[in-house]
Amino acid sequence: MKKGILLGFVMIVASLCFAQSDYKKLPSLGIHFTSTDFKSAAFLRANDLPALLNSKQVFKFNQQDPGLGLSYLQGLTDHIDFQGMISGSFLKYPAVGAVTNASGNDHLLLEAAATANIKLLTDKYAIVPYLTVGVGASTYSQYYSAFAPIGVGFQIKIIDGTYLMASSQYRIPVTENTAYHFFHSIGFVSNIVNRKEPVVVMAPPPPPVVLDRDGDGVLDADDKCPDVPGLAALNGCPDKDGDGIADADDKCPDVAGLAKYQGCPIPDTDGDGINDELDKCPTVKGFARYQGCPIPDTDGDGVNDEEDKCPTRVGPASNQGCPVIAKEVVDKINFAAKNIFFSTGSFKLLPKSFKSLNAVVDLLKADESLMLDVDGHTDAQGADDKNQVLSDNRAASVKNYLVSKGIDTSRLKSTGYGETKPVADNKTAAGRAKNRRTELTVRNY
Repeated sequence: MKKGILLGFVMIVASLCFAQSDYKKLPSLGIHFTSTDFKSAAFLRANDLPALLNSKQVFKFNQQDPGLGLSYLQGLTDHIDFQGMISGSFLKYPAVGAVTNASGNDHLLLEAAATANIKLLTDKYAIVPYLTVGVGASTYSQYYSAFAPIGVGFQIKIIDGTYLMASSQYRIPVTENTAYHFFHSIGFVSNIVNRKEPVVVMAPPPPPVVLDRDGDGVLDADDKCPDVPGLAALNGCPDKDGDGIADADDKCPDVAGLAKYQGCPIPDTDGDGINDELDKCPTVKGFARYQGCPIPDTDGDGVNDEEDKCPTRVGPASNQGCPVIAKEVVDKINFAAKNIFFSTGSFKLLPKSFKSLNAVVDLLKADESLMLDVDGHTDAQGADDKNQVLSDNRAASVKNYLVSKGIDTSRLKSTGYGETKPVADNKTAAGRAKNRRTELTVRNY
């Protein structure tokens, strides 16, 4: 008999699990008022269920501890909802195992339960009773425990997707430090998403019978090329290169082009890779950086501006496109360089140098395109670093003298080389005298 009842219960649950319609509950959130009853559960443990129901000392509100709960529900099938609930209340937990309430103070009992609500009816109906079973866990005063909730409940539909739900559970301990207790809740649950309406797809009407010999979607009556598949934009004619010009009118049907060139690309008459519309010299090969023109030669000396150190002054390629400096000027500069004298061991110019330097000033003022390099050199006597400083200072002294006579500093460059570039043997007095020198190099670029 018991086996038959159990089998019947399993068959009912199975039928509820696998029966499907359009009433599976959408994801929903709920808020609940809860009450926890340890005294009635303790009475049941000491007596039987009839005695519990007949007793007037149990299920009293003043024996229950109120609390609040939040829940999430979602239908697994039309007849089974998953429900997860977190609830909390401040109370004195009965002494079970290590939990003792020695202080006598209320503490927060926080419980979480995951249950399956097995509904006897679908959400189609206004009132739906259900059975509930699941697992749960709780924490109280730093103690943790687990329990198994079983119970009954019912839901009342207020409007579609919103319900009043009430349930009672008997929570059975699974671990130590857990007390048997009844858990009651009542609250409101409402959908958090909307049910999608089914999309009704209307069958298209049968296509009318039309004549389109080439099958390009352009009716023969409107097709200028009825025997060759083409494009509707071109009245049914083909366009192999996709340039928007029908092949019949395209002089370059295999290469995309422009209508202004009868379907051909923009021409490049001089073949320099720059099309004629962008080429300022369309008949002469050039470069993109000069808008299709050759590299210019501003002064017309045969040296293009990119290689010409003097692009606005005529000069031969042998002199970087700059004018050749007259030999007479070079000779005067070299002569002046041999007549520059300093105090011994010093960079102070001696007065007998001024005549030669003034001649250099005259040459530079006469031709403002001329520039001058002043190089200082020493012999090998003394420390290398001191010789380097001395040569720097002597070259700078000459430059400063020229600047003081009105020569712009941008036209002058001074450099000291110390003893690194001897022109004679430093072992002899005559050689050392030659190595102590100032060189002047005139240039125009």
